[in-house]
Amino acid sequence: MENFNFYSPTEFVFGKGRAAETGSFVKKYGGTKVLIHYGGGSAVKSGLIGAVKKSLDEAGIAYCELGGVQPNPRDTLVYKGIDLCRSEGVDFILAVGGGSVIDSSKAIAAGVCYDGDFWDFFTGIAEVKNALPLAVVLTIAAAGSEGSRSCVITKEDGMLKRGIGYEILRSKFSIMDPALTQTLPAYQTACGCTDIMAHVFERYFTNTKEVEITDRLCEAVLLTMVKEAPRVIADPDNYDARANIMWAGMVAHNNIVGVGRQQDWNSHGLEHELSGLYDVAHGAGLAVIMPSWMQYVYKHNVLRFCQMATRVFGCQMNFENPEATAVEGIQRFRSFLHGIGMPINFAELGAKEEDIPALVEKLGIGDGKLGGFMELDKNDVTEIYRIAAHASL
Repeated sequence: MENFNFYSPTEFVFGKGRAAETGSFVKKYGGTKVLIHYGGGSAVKSGLIGAVKKSLDEAGIAYCELGGVQPNPRDTLVYKGIDLCRSEGVDFILAVGGGSVIDSSKAIAAGVCYDGDFWDFFTGIAEVKNALPLAVVLTIAAAGSEGSRSCVITKEDGMLKRGIGYEILRSKFSIMDPALTQTLPAYQTACGCTDIMAHVFERYFTNTKEVEITDRLCEAVLLTMVKEAPRVIADPDNYDARANIMWAGMVAHNNIVGVGRQQDWNSHGLEHELSGLYDVAHGAGLAVIMPSWMQYVYKHNVLRFCQMATRVFGCQMNFENPEATAVEGIQRFRSFLHGIGMPINFAELGAKEEDIPALVEKLGIGDGKLGGFMELDKNDVTEIYRIAAHASL
């Protein structure tokens, strides 16, 4: 196990009806003028935004609001949010929504405290040194941004999707009510479940040895998803399944399952170009890319894939032919994703094989390599995209 620092200061407020406590928690963490940031009309129509406003009113906290966050959140709305916060004297940001809303809020929080263009953070020109405090009322179990340091934004000019990660961007508190996710369409729920599993797999496939504790934590989250994802697709009102999935989403990405070990994140990088180009759901893109990446790299460490196959997907270990076990585990993962309604290839996703050269170029590898579990050059990622284009059960 490698040396590590782990810092996760967010207060998690979990359970039914907890959004009514939003105002008291904002006051606890020093907010006096809040930007309520949210997505489309569903948060308004459901009455959630009204409940949040009522709670802020009761706590004597002023607020303004900015809706309109899209999936794969855009830089254009971030700029609007920064300007609004400055003109209104906002000192606290409240994200009401899922990962896209939270990430947009994080970018605004950082941008308000920076004199230059906030996109500088995403190109490596500048680092996030200061940010407004922010908090979350979560409505989707998926990205884990309610507990993570991560933030991903899409620049509309060129549709470039890029990410950053800073401890200062962690939420002060996150209100997590699984009941708020019960109205989600099955496809969106499945996309969220896929994203959760991908966050774990990006950590699970490692070259670091002797990491049994985090291996087992990863496997616990994955086994939970294998059980609960089909259950919630079959019964959307199953609160207990929703609750397990929501907490799994946070655990998957606040890095408790990734400390002390090398991580990968190449599947996320390859998927970001898909969702950047086609504006597809992130989880759906991962459902196509992740098993294809596995199929390409498994020989780098066959026994780690055998471990996944036997411990997570219940395969019997073939000691005479370990590769057969590894391949069976990958196929069971792909079949599992298909079973909860996810696409498994480019055609089902809405991507085009002829765009693979453009996808590879946007990754910006040049003559270098992407680091991780297995280093990948342009030829490697081209082949992974090709596998994804033609994947089948």
